[in-house]
Amino acid sequence: MAGGNERSMKALKEVWKRAENSLCADCGKPGPDWASSTLGVFICLSCSGIHRNIPSISKVKSLKMDYWDDAQVQFLAKHGNAVTKAMYEAHIPIYYYQPTYNDCQVLREQWIRAKYERKEFTEPGKQLPYSDGVKEGILWKRGRDNGQFLPRKFLLSEREGCLKYFTKQDAKEPKINVKIDVINATFQPEKIGNPNGLQITYLKDNKTRNIFVYHESGKEVVDWFNAIRSVQFHYLKVAFPIASDNEIKNRLTRNFLKEGYMEKTGPKQREAFKKRWFTLDHRRLMYFKDPLDAFAKGEVFVGSGENGYSVQKGLPSGTQGNFSWHYGITIVTPDREYLFTCETEADQLEWITAFTSVINQAMTPQEYASKSLDAVSF
Repeated sequence: MAGGNERSMKALKEVWKRAENSLCADCGKPGPDWASSTLGVFICLSCSGIHRNIPSISKVKSLKMDYWDDAQVQFLAKHGNAVTKAMYEAHIPIYYYQPTYNDCQVLREQWIRAKYERKEFTEPGKQLPYSDGVKEGILWKRGRDNGQFLPRKFLLSEREGCLKYFTKQDAKEPKINVKIDVINATFQPEKIGNPNGLQITYLKDNKTRNIFVYHESGKEVVDWFNAIRSVQFHYLKVAFPIASDNEIKNRLTRNFLKEGYMEKTGPKQREAFKKRWFTLDHRRLMYFKDPLDAFAKGEVFVGSGENGYSVQKGLPSGTQGNFSWHYGITIVTPDREYLFTCETEADQLEWITAFTSVINQAMTPQEYASKSLDAVSF
């Protein structure tokens, strides 16, 4: 018995060491140390917890702590991540968002359930709930003034190229009608206070507007997210006919580069520093009095180094404004300097890294056109 167990463990380690099994099959996290004995995939601890919630599909075991018999090891050897992915990920739409280990729970769970439980990607041309070009339903939306979440009817239309929402079920005119090409959607469970919280952002008169929504069903809110990406993809395919699918895919919804509290002072740099919530959405640095504000209090354009933009650690000597946080950041633009302070050194370094990543990128023609945002109400 002991010899058989030793033989099985040796064979298990050989399969485990294959290059294809070095990343989690579901989120890409390096060094997976769990596996599904029924699907044949190697997965990380976090994804194993999701698999455990669908026991009719997946039975998970630790590669380090659990016993694997010969038949189970042979099953893993026959399958593994490459073979199983070829089966369950054979026909993923180009616009479908495939989450990583940095993404929130609802995205990762619905990705796993879509693959193995609902088998959404095993057949070509399968009709999917986010691929119709139209989606209508109820989402709970946060009120701009009272902060209450109330049910609102939303309508997404590829034919019209827009997203609408209505304050009443039978309303004929929408409260908003937003063109699909100015919309971004990103999951914000912590900020919204709901595991299925989704932030929809769009441009109105060249200013950013936020809508915060959720749905009780994780599947439904992720379907909305991918429906938005689907409609955007087909809209951009028409607008940019010579662009490749991957180029268009990279222009769909995006996560913010960095969010969090900093202190800021005004343009004269003699006013007291005030604590504000900041969001860096590529070249847009926005600040809000509250993280769930519908409109930014101000925005500043962060250009490229070759256009005179830079980020510096610390504040200029002789800075007069009172501040309670002591880890300073200075953003230098062709017109003025913007001064911020962070609560911790770790925050300071994370913000500097985020700003540097933007400043080091060359500006596109569209970004030159939007540069007029610089210093709006900052």
